[in-house]
Amino acid sequence: MSILESFPALGTHPAGGSLPSRAETRNTLSRASYDLLVIGGGILGISTAWHASQSGLRVALVDGGDFAGATSSASSKLLHGGLRYLQTGAVKLVAENHFERRAVSRQVAPHLARPLTFYLPVRKDGPHGAAKLGAGVFAYSALSAFGDGVGRLISPAKARRTVPELNTDGLRAVAVYGDDQMNDARMALMTVRAAVDSGATVLNHAEVTGLRFTRGRVTGAELRDRMDGTEFGVDARLVLNATGPWVDHLRRLEDPHAAPSVRLSKGAHLVLRRTAPWGAALATPVDKYRITFALPWEDMLLLGTTDEPYEGDPGAVGVNEKDVRQILDEAALSVRGQQLSRDLITYAFAGLRVLPGSPGDTSRARRETVVTEGRGGMLSVAGGKWTTFRHIGRTVLAKLESLPGHPLGRGMEPVSALPKTLPLPGIASPRAVAHRLLIDGGGTGPSMAPDTARHLATHYGSLAFDIVRLANEYPELGERIHPDAPEIWAQVVHARDHEWAETADDVLRRRTTLTIRGLDTEHVRSGVEELLRKRD
Repeated sequence: MSILESFPALGTHPAGGSLPSRAETRNTLSRASYDLLVIGGGILGISTAWHASQSGLRVALVDGGDFAGATSSASSKLLHGGLRYLQTGAVKLVAENHFERRAVSRQVAPHLARPLTFYLPVRKDGPHGAAKLGAGVFAYSALSAFGDGVGRLISPAKARRTVPELNTDGLRAVAVYGDDQMNDARMALMTVRAAVDSGATVLNHAEVTGLRFTRGRVTGAELRDRMDGTEFGVDARLVLNATGPWVDHLRRLEDPHAAPSVRLSKGAHLVLRRTAPWGAALATPVDKYRITFALPWEDMLLLGTTDEPYEGDPGAVGVNEKDVRQILDEAALSVRGQQLSRDLITYAFAGLRVLPGSPGDTSRARRETVVTEGRGGMLSVAGGKWTTFRHIGRTVLAKLESLPGHPLGRGMEPVSALPKTLPLPGIASPRAVAHRLLIDGGGTGPSMAPDTARHLATHYGSLAFDIVRLANEYPELGERIHPDAPEIWAQVVHARDHEWAETADDVLRRRTTLTIRGLDTEHVRSGVEELLRKRD
């Protein structure tokens, strides 16, 4: 008998009160009239919904899949200033990116981001010399007000002590600089929670089947709940198309003759088990414009990324053999061969960058945000990068403020009046949270295993105590989901009752790290599905 079968009432006992049911949310969406309907639950749409609800607007957010279910959980997991932009003289852009990076990692979500030292190998046959890269990382750190230390050059031998798997063959020197790292899916989910805390109504797995029109203007959308097939609609004064790679598909529902506005670039990554400690990340120049990363992430090693045009179905994007070979070959420029064995690969994923529709090499294209208005008045927004997700939300909101005729009214709080660094839910020192969990389970029970305590602290912040209280009340939920991963079963219940998890993939790929570790076994998956079925 499954250990989970002894909890028939778990669906009625979430910590702190559960989310409304899907039926209740659909009823709310179909009966209310919203100021803004955001279609697309990637980080761009989520950030816009968060900022718009802060401004006093009545906001609805829907997505055809899971929140951050596509591109927004397929990034390189970095918050960074954009070192490569210095080559094009975009000094102001790098400084602005650094400002946003520091704000997120220090003030908005220190529980979800962490500083990461980067090593930039200077190879004899590389595209850049030591003097250029040394000056580049110094300037990069200066644009961050030296908040991450001073960019400098170190010897290959010194770098090897921190990264034992560094390939020092042909290595002249190593340039050092600092940026930040995160779990993109967790950051997105916490931002959804922030939007809901500000008053937004949200629903995932709700696909748009058509748009609503009033006198030629887009005034809502028709939707179908993918979980049970229920059809319903949402009325809104303004509709924002934030569907990422699908942005032009939705634009054609507004205007069948709409010309393409964006182009897509595929970025693939590999996740591998580590063979040695990694005290820093590697950012290796492949050519004049491209860098390949080897990043310690979630106790694993993340390799990538590729950058090539993509013209197929966005829903069919994936990693192929060519991608795997390219990623491993490029990683071999700076990583020793034993770390690059295919036997170590646990997961592979690919996402699509949304770029402006202008021609040119995708690897050189700026990650700009494009906002357009269709003939039916629907706004479409696409592009940008994870680091500046808050800035993008504010930019879109400023655009909404300035629309002719003020369709959202003049009562909304202006962007300039919104808090500059409103924190995400759970904000806390992850070290302090982990310390509490290690000592006394956060004051609610026995101490926890060190890896589980660290995992909960860095993925939930102070909300980890809610999970631990649930595990202490139902001890079986304090057991590990898989013996080789830090996650516990209480996280599944928390994901179900507080984080809109509807499917096993929602839990295993985006609320936890089981899939990227290659541990989503049949036993694990069936246990997750069983707990999801126990919802009210």
